[in-house]
Amino acid sequence: MMSGFSRKMFPSILLAALLCAVSPFTAAAQDMEADPNAKVLDRYVDPVQGGDAGVNTPSALEKKAEGEKLPQFTKQGEDFAADEQTAYPEQGTGSPYELQTCVERALLANPQMQSARKLITGAEQGRRQALANFGPVGTVSYGYTRTDAQVVNPSTVTVYDATGTNATTANQNAAIGYWQNLYTLQLSVSQPLFTGFKLLSYYQRAKLAEDQANSQLVNTELTLVKSVQKAFLSLLKGRSDVKSNMDSVARLESQYKVTQAFYDVGLKPRLDVLQAEAELATAEQSLLSAQNNVLTQTAQLNSLLNLPLNQNTNYVGELEYTPFTMTIEQCLDEAYKKRPDIYIGVKSVQIAQKSTKIAASPLYPQIYASGSYTKQGDKPDLSNARQTSDTTTESTQVGVSAQWQVWDWGSTFFGYRQASENVKKLQADLAKLRLDVGYEVKTYHLNIQAAAMLPNRVGLP
Repeated sequence: MMSGFSRKMFPSILLAALLCAVSPFTAAAQDMEADPNAKVLDRYVDPVQGGDAGVNTPSALEKKAEGEKLPQFTKQGEDFAADEQTAYPEQGTGSPYELQTCVERALLANPQMQSARKLITGAEQGRRQALANFGPVGTVSYGYTRTDAQVVNPSTVTVYDATGTNATTANQNAAIGYWQNLYTLQLSVSQPLFTGFKLLSYYQRAKLAEDQANSQLVNTELTLVKSVQKAFLSLLKGRSDVKSNMDSVARLESQYKVTQAFYDVGLKPRLDVLQAEAELATAEQSLLSAQNNVLTQTAQLNSLLNLPLNQNTNYVGELEYTPFTMTIEQCLDEAYKKRPDIYIGVKSVQIAQKSTKIAASPLYPQIYASGSYTKQGDKPDLSNARQTSDTTTESTQVGVSAQWQVWDWGSTFFGYRQASENVKKLQADLAKLRLDVGYEVKTYHLNIQAAAMLPNRVGLP
């Protein structure tokens, strides 16, 4: 029990302890209010020399991120296709990379293709899982139970003395009517007979997901090929721009020297010299931008081909004009038939329709067939040592059960309605995708026609 003085001092002691505990946090908060960027600056500025970051101790999050082991194929320049038992042509730093070589390597070495391939294998395993759900499920269980109980009404026996005249009643030692130690082994098998089309819809949905994954691989392949070709052609164009800008710089530099010479002898005004100097500076800036563009396109190609970004890869090729002869109607017809993204959208709608059937499956009765075998004993090996019990030591059961959920406050119905609305949403998305594809094909076809007119304008073959 506390004394009166202790009870009076206890609130003061508690308040002092709370102030001591809160004071460090209050000081830190005041420091952040004084300089909100202090904590951020500490991560990027050397507190000793005031230089750039890189000398500070990494935070706990940075250490955790650095400690994570990445898969081998995520490292640039690594041949992660080795685990697929495939190989692509090895190209050294100085070996030439043509457009076809770049496309072939990208299709085998780019992590996007690896991701698409793994999506297919995962979808295949999902289809096999859905197929396995049609079969029976077997379970094995083994358990031990200890029971201690009291016999309430033991039997009695009448005992007479030696004369046979005086009788007394005594309790007889009754045998316990149960097993105190009960070991049970049970083997059971359950076979679904009808699940409201749920198992069938699961399998059909998994099969559609596998088809969708195959289409995703084709879509990834086409997208990657397009990116490689675009980057490769942009690199060639960038090199042409560099040569053109170098010629412009050389021409303007010569013109600037001539103008400066005329100005020195008084034949040109100062304004002409300044204009020539400005034109030369602009050409030099354009040359620098073109050179940077070449470096950027080279790094992009290296990234697409899973090569080190700083590798000086020897990309070779020439810009050539190839006529495109397909009409816009032919292009649209091919796009609507063979575009993998449209096929993926169709499969998405079909998958959503199967999900609708799965959502409605609880509206049907669920019928299962089952069978079990049970063996019991009072020893771990399931033997019956006492032989004094009515407990069944061995039994076999076979039966059929049906369950029908007749009321759930509309949960199943609303889930079905939600799945149905999702189908309509995906159908609308598919319609929009078809319109977008038509617009994209039309735009690209017009761009090709515009580009085809350029050689005739400049007198090229």
